[in-house]
Amino acid sequence: MLFEIGDKVFVIDDDLSGLVTAVKGETIFIETADGFELSFKKNEIVKASSSFNAASIGKISVHKILSEKSDKKPKKANRVKPKERYQAAMEVDLHIHQLVKSERGMTSHDKKTLQLDTAKHKLEYAITHKIQKVIFIHGVGEGTLKLELQYLFGRYDHIKFYDADYKKYGLGATEVYIFQNAKRAT
Repeated sequence: MLFEIGDKVFVIDDDLSGLVTAVKGETIFIETADGFELSFKKNEIVKASSSFNAASIGKISVHKILSEKSDKKPKKANRVKPKERYQAAMEVDLHIHQLVKSERGMTSHDKKTLQLDTAKHKLEYAITHKIQKVIFIHGVGEGTLKLELQYLFGRYDHIKFYDADYKKYGLGATEVYIFQNAKRAT
């Protein structure tokens, strides 16, 4: 668009108008109604015409903005119920009948080794996949598996463990909380 001295112009992103006083390359100098001389680039102003005035610029801009905003509906946030927020993300049942089809021919040492290997594998999986809470269901029994699990969990720096929810698991489960910056045990 060509601008000449004396043209009436409007500033696109501001509520300013005035007359062109000078044109120097891409820069246009205008004098506002208040007598201030301001400079703008050619793409920042528009020449006034009989069918196009400052009021219509404002109406178009406001109308366009309002229509754009009303077209976009805000996304509905997925609300997590407080009870679900504190549910364990992963449960591991270490009862031997859950781990093998038949325990025939297995010694108690073999069973405990399988249970501990499974617990270690599942804990490593949870750490790798950034799962924060894991419930290890070990049962009550004589309590030796629970002690072995506590020893295993104690070897990891970035986890804490405690008895799981008594109402749901009784005394036969341990809950492990894994901090998000967890590293593997050495």
